[in-house]
Amino acid sequence: MIYEHEIPRGSRLYFGKSAKLKREIESISSKVLESFGYEEIVTPIFSYHQHGEISEKELIRFSDEKNNILSLRADSTLDVVRLITKRLGRSVKTKKWYYIQPVFKYPSSEIYQVGAEFIGSKDLSEPIKIALSIHKRIDITPTLQISNIKIPKIISKELNLPIEVFKNGNLEEILKKNIEWLDKLACLESAEDIKEVIDIVPNAIKEELLKMYRFGGGIEYDNITFSPLYYDKMRYYEDLFFRFFDNNKTLCSGGCYTFEGSDAVGFAEYLDAIIELKGR
Repeated sequence: MIYEHEIPRGSRLYFGKSAKLKREIESISSKVLESFGYEEIVTPIFSYHQHGEISEKELIRFSDEKNNILSLRADSTLDVVRLITKRLGRSVKTKKWYYIQPVFKYPSSEIYQVGAEFIGSKDLSEPIKIALSIHKRIDITPTLQISNIKIPKIISKELNLPIEVFKNGNLEEILKKNIEWLDKLACLESAEDIKEVIDIVPNAIKEELLKMYRFGGGIEYDNITFSPLYYDKMRYYEDLFFRFFDNNKTLCSGGCYTFEGSDAVGFAEYLDAIIELKGR
């Protein structure tokens, strides 16, 4: 029996203090993003295309009047890039866009986000600067984690380890290999740790590890950790990526990617997790 006051599991209800906090974070975020030259876009809730890009297990699907498959927006990033490059490209010059809107995942998850995409850029430092500016304004100091998705992909191929080992964070399977440099990578956290392991890792990994080291060294923030074996489930990240977390709950994430021939960098703040943190 479903009572009149019940809402589906995974959906969101904000009221009073939490609703006010949500609007304040959105307002601060939009002002920060606009100060960096971003313009706002609101993408359609319905999409014809996401069933070809997002895991079928995550989509809430239905059909239009002509029986074409539609889905509720499960990802804002790909829609923003597609709409700007394919539909609005000739009428707009701006390459920097931000959005404040929810995404919807099967069976009934509603996830509020503030996100931004810089189309044509491969410089991941700007999204981190923006995120840090937002976090300072809303008074949070989560841990910043720097990773490189190429590293687990290289190791998976070289050592014949299923990529699912990294996707699932199965440290036990990694340590079973009993390889010194791999054990050190699994435990690596700081820039000093990178210095200690850099001379013993395979050359293909050394280059990618140095990318992390140099990138992290250019960020003015005290609470930074490195995680070379971390594998983000975002399908389109293909190089350096980052996340901000508190108590292992991700508050923000971003990375470099290429979509339909367009290079881009982007990030998203996960408002529900931030509101929960601020409400403690």
